[in-house]
Amino acid sequence: MASENGDPRWIQDLRRFLPLKTQFLLTGNVRDLQAAEIAPGTITPLRFDQTLADVLFAHGYRQVLLFDQLRGCRALSATVPRADNVAADALLEPPGLDGAAPGPEALAAMLGQVIRHERAPVALIVDFASRLTMRADALLPAEHQLFTQALILSHEARARPFQGRAGSFFNTILWVVEREGDLPAWLVVDNPRMRVIPVAKPDHVARRALASAFLKPLRGFADASDDQKTAAVDAFVDGTEGLLLLDLNAISVLAKVEDVKVADIGDAIRRYKVGVTEDPWQRLDRSKLRSSTEIVRRRVKGQDRAVTHMLDLIKRAVTGVDGRRGNRPRGMAFLAGPTGVGKTELAKTITSLLFGDEGAYIRFDMSEFSAEHSDQRLIGAPPGYVGYDMGGELTNAVREKPFSVVLFDEIEKAHPRILDKFLQILDDGVLTSGRGDRVYFSEALIVFTSNLGIYRTDDAGRRTAHVGPEDPYEQLHDKVLGEIRDHFKLVLNRPEILNRIGENIIVFDFIRPAVARQIFEQMLASILADLAGKGFAIKLHGTARAHLEARCLTDLSNGGRGIRNQLEAVLVNPLARQLFDKNAQPGEAFEVVHPGDGGALELIRA
Repeated sequence: MASENGDPRWIQDLRRFLPLKTQFLLTGNVRDLQAAEIAPGTITPLRFDQTLADVLFAHGYRQVLLFDQLRGCRALSATVPRADNVAADALLEPPGLDGAAPGPEALAAMLGQVIRHERAPVALIVDFASRLTMRADALLPAEHQLFTQALILSHEARARPFQGRAGSFFNTILWVVEREGDLPAWLVVDNPRMRVIPVAKPDHVARRALASAFLKPLRGFADASDDQKTAAVDAFVDGTEGLLLLDLNAISVLAKVEDVKVADIGDAIRRYKVGVTEDPWQRLDRSKLRSSTEIVRRRVKGQDRAVTHMLDLIKRAVTGVDGRRGNRPRGMAFLAGPTGVGKTELAKTITSLLFGDEGAYIRFDMSEFSAEHSDQRLIGAPPGYVGYDMGGELTNAVREKPFSVVLFDEIEKAHPRILDKFLQILDDGVLTSGRGDRVYFSEALIVFTSNLGIYRTDDAGRRTAHVGPEDPYEQLHDKVLGEIRDHFKLVLNRPEILNRIGENIIVFDFIRPAVARQIFEQMLASILADLAGKGFAIKLHGTARAHLEARCLTDLSNGGRGIRNQLEAVLVNPLARQLFDKNAQPGEAFEVVHPGDGGALELIRA
C-alpha cells in the first residue's frame, strides 16, 4: 500500500524509525523491483538495494555500504547524484577481505567499525542475510559470534549529531531477509533497538505507476490515442494482480520479443502465466456454442434447466461480460442434486464442447480429502516434509493443463481446511504449491458437485431421504438450496464460501419416468451394439425386454447410474456367463428370453 505521495508503506516505516532504532530487519518482497521517483513525474523501476540506499541518502546518511557473501563490501551511490558531497576522509573505507571468503567472520569484523564510525553517518545493508546461517536455531560458532556481536552493538550504538546535518543519527545496520525467522529469534524478538519492517508485494498503485514505462517499448504504444493507452494500462494493471514488478518487466520483455501489440497485452500476460501461446477460449467455435443446447441434452437427459443455466455461465465466460478481474477463473458452477442424474456427465460434456477433448477434464473425488492435512495432497507438502519435491496433485494438473475444467466431486466430504484453498482459487485465481510455484487458474472453469439436501439426519441420528423422485422440481430445488445454505452458514460457519458461489448453484432434477425410459433404451442399444461389434447378434424377446425394463425403472432414486447397475446385474452378467458356458463363437445369433416364473434371463441360440 502506498501513501498519498507514492511511497510504499515500508519506506514510510523506515523513515519514521531511522532516528529511533539502531538496526532493521527488512523481510518479505525484498527481491523485487521497486517503483522509484527519480525526478518529478518520472518513475522508474529500481533494484531493492538501490531503492533502500536512495532512501537512506535522502534521509541524510553520507555513506551507504552493501555487504553480501559474493562480492564482500562495497559502497553504493545515490541514483541521483548529491550536490553536497562529503569529504573523502570523512567516509569509512570499505574493509578489504585479504583473500578471505566474505562470510560471517568478515561481516563480524565490519559491524563494530560501522557502528563506531564518527565522522559521517553511515549505514550498512547486509543483503541475502538469510544465507549467513545454515539453520537459525542451530548456529555454528562463527554464526553465533556474528549475531551475538550484532545484538550487543544494537544496544551500544549511540545517536550523535554530525556536522552540517539536522538532528542526530545512528550508524545503522539493515538486515535484508526473505523471512523474519531466517535470523536468530533472540536477536530480533523483544529487542527494543531492532525494528522489523515487512515489504509487501506491489499493489495496484505501484503497478499503475510503472505500467506506462513497461508498455512504452511495445508496438503500437507510441501511436495509440490517450484512450487506447489508458485501456492498455488498465488491462495490464488488472491482469497482473498478485504479480511482482519483476514479473511485469518480464511480461514487457516477452511482449516485445514476440511482437505483441500493446492493445493485446492481455495475451502476453496469459502467455507468461500459463506458458501457452494459443488461447482455446478465443479459438472457440461460437456457432457450435450457439447450437450446443441440443448437443448437451443428448448426453445429459432430463436436465433442461441445468443445461440452460450451465450454458449461460459458459457464454458469460466466453464473452467476458461476467466482470472477471485479475486471475480469477473463467467461470464457476456448483452442481447440486441427486446421484446419477448427470452432474459429472455435464462437466465432461462442457469440457469436450470448450476444448474439443475430454482430456482437459480434471476430477478430484473430495471423499479422498477428508483428513485434516489432505490439503497437502492438492498443493504439495511444505519444505522439509516427505514428497516436497513432487508438488501437489491439483497444482501439477493445472500447471500441465491450464485450459481445463476442474471438477471437485462431492465437495461436502472435503475437510473444512480445504475450503480455504477453494476460497483462494475463487478469489485470487492462484495457488502457491509447496515448492513455491505459483499456479494460475485464470484459464480454468471450476465446477463443484454436491449431494447436499438429498438426505438429512433425523433426530435419532438416522440418515433419511429429504426429497424423493415423487417430489416436484420446484420443491426439490427449494429444499436442496436451503440445505446447501444451512450447511455452509450453520454447519461449517463459512458463509463466505456461499458468497463466492453466488447465484451459480445449479440444482438437478431427479430422473423422471419418461426420461428414465429414454436412458434405458439408449444404454440397452449401446450394450447390444457393443456385442454386435464383437460378432454376437443378440435379440431380446418381448417378455425379456419388458422384464428388463421393469427391473431397471422400478427405483429411480439412483438416477441413470441405478439403471446402468440394473442392466449389468440383470442382463450383462448373465449374458457374459452364458456366452462363456455355451462356448459361443463370433457370427452366432442368440435370443434372450424370460422364463416368466421370476427367474433370470436365458440365452438361446436362434
